[in-house]
Amino acid sequence: MTIPLGVHLGERFTLDETKAIADVADEAGFDSLWVAEGRLTRDAISVMALLADRTHQVRIGSGVINNKTRNPALTAVTFKTLDEIAPGRIILGVGAWWEPIASKVGAPIRKPLGTMREFISICRSLFANEEVALQGEHFSMDKIRFDRMYAENKPVDIPIYTGPVGPKMLELSGELADGVYLDFLMPTSYTREAVNALQRGRERSTLTKDLDITQIICCSIDDTNPEDAKDSVKAFLTMYLMQQPHIGSHCGVEPGLVDRLKEIAGWPARPEDIRKAMPLVPDDLVRRVTAYGTTAQTADMIDEYRAAGVRVPVVFPLGANPVDTIRSLAKVSA
Repeated sequence: MTIPLGVHLGERFTLDETKAIADVADEAGFDSLWVAEGRLTRDAISVMALLADRTHQVRIGSGVINNKTRNPALTAVTFKTLDEIAPGRIILGVGAWWEPIASKVGAPIRKPLGTMREFISICRSLFANEEVALQGEHFSMDKIRFDRMYAENKPVDIPIYTGPVGPKMLELSGELADGVYLDFLMPTSYTREAVNALQRGRERSTLTKDLDITQIICCSIDDTNPEDAKDSVKAFLTMYLMQQPHIGSHCGVEPGLVDRLKEIAGWPARPEDIRKAMPLVPDDLVRRVTAYGTTAQTADMIDEYRAAGVRVPVVFPLGANPVDTIRSLAKVSA
């Protein structure tokens, strides 16, 4: 039986921890593993290939790669290759990236809706083993298709998920995507609004399958010292409000808090900056946008996201023992 949980694997884990978490999730029957890619720390594709070869049943998605620095044709052939390693278990998760990193590498985010529409269209056609000819605003494809010479070119079943945040991208995702990978540090009130926006987009979609809804949830478990678990997620929330302040507008931050945090540190924030700023972040905000405490408390908080419309909560284990966190959740979710 598949456990309706996923795991978000970020660069804060060592490769040994990443492999250990993947082993536990695969053996326990988790739904999916999602490999993060954001800051210039570690790419998603290399780790996905490692996990695809290592695991046996769990699905593996990019959570998420951006559509600014990878050509859609190269992206499609990359994920087709991953599908050769783990047939039927690969998910292409793609997003519009985020600032300031996009501008810092010379790829500022402009017209993200149009870029996403063209990117998905190209990848979907290539996955269907179709020829693509497109002279678009963002991409140009001159009669291309998969062209392996020494084996038959066949369609590949690779679902496309997006990582939307704002209402317009949510509606576009509902129209075009197979699923969504909703962001972390969002309250369930945001999730409900997001589900409504996705449904509006689905109403004008030509896709016939139900839209799959997943969402990352930052969590920390400490059955001995639940307050330590709260501090782990609070530190992470503080860092993200400093570095990606757009999150504040969606997670119910009081006016002015982000500005006060940015006075202490910006991008990238140092550990000592985070510790200094943490007292500014109210505990009730931490409770609204994360899951923490004992195993039972954390599982109950995760269930609140299911009630808001999420099929697969994707846990991002924080704290000193992320592998133990996954083991604990596997026991209460089986």
